[in-house]
Amino acid sequence: MRLVIRPVLTIAAILALVLPQLFDREIVDILVFTCIYSIAGLGVGLLLRTCGIINAGQALFYGVGAYTTAYLSIHYGVHWLVDIAGGALLSATIALLLGWPILRLQGYFLTLATIALGIIGHSLFFEWVGITGGELGIGGIPTIVIAGNALNTPISFYYLTVAVLAACLWIASNLINSRTGLMLQGMRNDADAAASLSVDNRGLKVRVFVLSAIFGSLAGSLFAHYTSFVSVHSFDIVKSITFLLIPVLGGAQYLAGLVIGALFITLAPHYLGAFGHIHQVLFGLALVLVVTLMPGGIAGTVQQVIGRRN
Repeated sequence: MRLVIRPVLTIAAILALVLPQLFDREIVDILVFTCIYSIAGLGVGLLLRTCGIINAGQALFYGVGAYTTAYLSIHYGVHWLVDIAGGALLSATIALLLGWPILRLQGYFLTLATIALGIIGHSLFFEWVGITGGELGIGGIPTIVIAGNALNTPISFYYLTVAVLAACLWIASNLINSRTGLMLQGMRNDADAAASLSVDNRGLKVRVFVLSAIFGSLAGSLFAHYTSFVSVHSFDIVKSITFLLIPVLGGAQYLAGLVIGALFITLAPHYLGAFGHIHQVLFGLALVLVVTLMPGGIAGTVQQVIGRRN
């Protein structure tokens, strides 16, 4: 099985570079959001895979990244790398301060705590009008410029998001396959046994939670620069559920599954839109079918099929 991984990755990389050239602007625009959602969903998937934590509050860090980027770029005119780094730093700090107490919880109590974080974050985004613009939002966010070239088209911004997504996937892969990844696996399989071997279970969870927040912030910053406008409506609990669906549908045990899940979340509504107002019902039915028939996610089902053939 390992022998086919490299060719598959090579083919996937070639497709990622070539396919946008074959589609119209509308589809490329959707692919940009696929990459952005994949980055945010990667953070949720990491927590689910390594710690067994269901994070339903990723929209909080998605919003922190977006608003930090908007505020710093508009009011202070900083370089886009600086405003993205500022959002990541602020999100990491918030995740550290909040994660340390709430990660003492377990099971559905912890899930409820992450939901509460998302709701609180949405309320704060709505109330802090001086910073977030409230319901009116913030417009005029400058586009990203690299080597004198403004990334003001879907296809040019797409390649940036692909590069960022590839870097995030590389970081996640290295974490999973590292010594820390082994400790995380042991912690998830048997927390008490891991603790008896001097594994800092709570500290490991906090570290992954912080990394998850950074990924969410990166996605939010890219979203802000791409759309040039952010409002509180983009960071509600529905967005958190969307990010949670990505690893659930794609398969949290496979990094490629996160991209597959994001593709499903973004492309399915687009094509089902041809059926008119009933498209939301059809999309809901599609979600139910995938979760019911593919409990391991789409990537997990594909893996099982390949394993049976071999």
